[in-house]
Order: sequence, then C-alpha cells, then structure tokens
Amino acid sequence: MTRALPASAVTIGNFDGVHRGHQRVISQLKRVAESASMPTVVIIFEPQPIEYFAPDKAPKRLARFRDKIAFLKKLQIDFLICLRFDQALASQSAEDFVQQILIGKLSTRHLVIGDDFHFGKNRQGNFDFLCQHSERFGFIVESTETLLIAGERVSSTRIRQSIQRDDFDAARELLGRPYSLSGRIAHGKKLGRELGYPTINIKMGDKTLIVKGIFAVRVKGIDNRELQGVASIGTRPTVNGVDTILEVYILDFDQDVYGCSVEIEFLHKIRDEQKFDSLEELSAHIGQDTEKAKAFFESRYV
Repeated sequence: MTRALPASAVTIGNFDGVHRGHQRVISQLKRVAESASMPTVVIIFEPQPIEYFAPDKAPKRLARFRDKIAFLKKLQIDFLICLRFDQALASQSAEDFVQQILIGKLSTRHLVIGDDFHFGKNRQGNFDFLCQHSERFGFIVESTETLLIAGERVSSTRIRQSIQRDDFDAARELLGRPYSLSGRIAHGKKLGRELGYPTINIKMGDKTLIVKGIFAVRVKGIDNRELQGVASIGTRPTVNGVDTILEVYILDFDQDVYGCSVEIEFLHKIRDEQKFDSLEELSAHIGQDTEKAKAFFESRYV
C-alpha cells in the first residue's frame, strides 16, 4: 500500500474458506459501499494470526492462499489487501493500526466488522473499542450479520468438522459451493500410467490441508466440462513420497492436459491414505477405489 485510497468501506478477517457467512459479510459491505459511492476493501492476513502465534495449535486451512484469493475475487470486491502478519504487525497497538492503516492508507469511512474480532497488540482492539472511538476516528462502525443454518452459526470450524466426518453435503451447504482445491496440472512420475491408471497431478505443497485420503471427485476446467474421477491427496507413502500431491484419475478420459488450471470438487471420501507392501497391491486398491467411485456417481447422479 504505497498510496492512500479514496474514502472506502472496509472489512477485516481471515476468510478461511470464504463460506456463506463470509459471503454475507461482503454482501453487507457492498451494500454500504454502493449507498455511499465508495470502493469496497477486504483486508486479510498471511499467515493467519493464530498460525503466527501458535502454529502447533492452528487449525488446518479449508483453502490454500491462492484459492482464498480466487474465491474473494469472484465476489467482485474493489480492493483486496493482504497484510503480512509478522512481529511488526503483531506488536502494533490497536490505535496505531487504526490510524496508520485504516485511516492513513485506506481512508476508511465505514467499517464492517464482527463483534468477536480482535486486533492490535495483546488483542486490545475489538468492536467495542472501535465503537467508542469511531467519532474521533471519523468512520462508522457496523457489526456483521450472523448467518445461521440449521440453527447454528456458519463458521470455518463447523465446515472443518463436516469434512472430517465425511459429510461433504453439509460442507457444501455451509460453503455455498462444493468443497474444492484448484491448481495447474503438472508432470508427475507417470507411476499411475504404469499401473494402468493415468492421473493428472497438482502439487499442493501445503501440508496443513484439511483433506487427505482417497475421494470421489468432480473435475472442472477442462474444455468447460464437468468430469468424474477418483482422487488421492497425500504424500504417497507406498512410494516414500514427501510433498503433498493431489492426483486424479479421470473416468473415461484420455487427453494431454498438462498446464491446464483445474478445480477439483470433493464429493465423497472412499478411504484413508495407506501404505502398501507392493505396487501390485497399490494397483489392486486403485482398481477397487475406482469401482467405488463409479458406484457413488451411479447412485448419486443416475
């Protein structure tokens, strides 16, 4: 942020997963901004504050950073600002954060924020702090509208719990879309092809992802089609893998699609990742996984 923005409407948060609760906050922000002819600004942090202060206790992310950015862009906000959460930001007082960033850089005139949001050194800044000083700061503070589904608040924690119990339908309801991961198809070691199951491969890198195992998935982004497949996400212990890789065997498909950007939607978990004693045993299980994926799609969509 090298230059100040014009008067703006701002919201702040982690937005992990960009779920329906987050979408409601941004819709609220856009209404405020439109009524006052101001641009919308969304502030996020990287890493997320809890990952900085307590990395061992931080929950696994619903989405990688790049996916979060893509989801937020689809909501058609004017400015997305990512602040690096480091020692300097962690030690900044709440008042300095307001004066230097919200006012000095963003010219904030309307702030939409959750009543449980904290910021500044020792979490001294919160909704009440902002309300008490809003007149002095020169902006209006508005609390976010809580979204309830089935009588409970929509939250990233609730979505994680749904995914961990393999309830992808519940996760879809809370997210407003199927749970997915995206990336560019890269060359792999061609082991799947040798075993009779050629896969597309996407390097995940981030080992803190919430999903791990074998899944029935839908692949979007290839020729505008929605393709069915069986996916493995993990470190591939049978071949002593280290990096987290998403591999997808697309059913009834045989094309060269290296370099394509795809979105993989997770629909149903088949089993956990396992280490097998031989490639023959691995191949047999891939065959079983494929049949289970086909049975899922037949029961679900036929």
